[in-house]
Amino acid sequence: MGLAALAAWSAAAGKSPHTLLSARWDSLWYTRVTEYGYGWEVRLPDGSVHSNLAFFPLLPWLERLVSALSPLSYADAGLVVSAVASLCAAGGIFAVADHVHGRRAGVCAVALWAVLPVGVVQSMAYSESLFTALAAWSLYAVLTGRWVTAGALASLAGLTRPVGGAVVLALWVAAAVAARRRGRVEPRLALGVLLAPLGAAGYVLWVGHRTGGGLFGYLDVQKQWGNGFDGGYAFARFIGDKFTSVPGALAGLGLIAGVALLLWLYVVGVRQRQPLPLLVYTGVVLALALCAAGYFGSKPRLLMPAFPLLLPLAVALARLRTSRSALVIGGVAVVGAVYGAFWLNGSGPP
Repeated sequence: MGLAALAAWSAAAGKSPHTLLSARWDSLWYTRVTEYGYGWEVRLPDGSVHSNLAFFPLLPWLERLVSALSPLSYADAGLVVSAVASLCAAGGIFAVADHVHGRRAGVCAVALWAVLPVGVVQSMAYSESLFTALAAWSLYAVLTGRWVTAGALASLAGLTRPVGGAVVLALWVAAAVAARRRGRVEPRLALGVLLAPLGAAGYVLWVGHRTGGGLFGYLDVQKQWGNGFDGGYAFARFIGDKFTSVPGALAGLGLIAGVALLLWLYVVGVRQRQPLPLLVYTGVVLALALCAAGYFGSKPRLLMPAFPLLLPLAVALARLRTSRSALVIGGVAVVGAVYGAFWLNGSGPP
């Protein structure tokens, strides 16, 4: 439904939906990594440099692999990777929700993730679907005591996005609790703990070596992009600036309501006694998304991997009759499809 709405809206706007999905904004940067390798950069009029070192390598590696095994271009290979990863992410979200709240809640959780207003990103050559798949299955492996699998998937998640540290921290906390409960550290648990940070640490250290910035080289690259962690000050000021006009004030109130909803869902998850690894993972993803400076239009997309926030809503939907829950999800799907088409046809990147 989302892709159909995008095709119709793009046709009316005279734009190509294929280009919007595969060859604009971050998709283009990933393709450049795949095609030219690292070191490609753009110098802006203000003197700042945007380097493709800001983009983690797993998606470009997979794009190159799919393109080598098929006649697809790198951009189209990115669409295939994203499509397959979105299905894997759906499976992982279901597995986690089913384990915690039961099968019916698992189905509702997947449906809610699918119809998010920014869910069209799941069909773009972006890394959100890939990261969510790796994070969800790593968390499921943690919940079921498969430590080596969890560590390997966490390491791959760390090669996908900077927020991969959330998966690593969730695994470490769960491992510490398990070791304390058992009174010893099992070899497989220790191996999982050691594997988890290798992906993120390896790439960050490599960037630091390449740029000469040492441990902080990757942070310097992100700073050139205008990204950084300021505890939410820039985002709060961005919201405050909205209240200089009536239309802006409505947008500001909407942003405040959105942030309040996210925090409320997290609190409800705590009250529902979600497993500690899920709470740690979600808390870190929330903190990094809401408290980072940078392009604020991307924050909804950055929150997509925080799927445990949907579990309280999934539990509520699971308690309804199937016809009612289907009506709710169907209504949200229509709204999400229209919003996604509007969003991608806008001027800025999602």
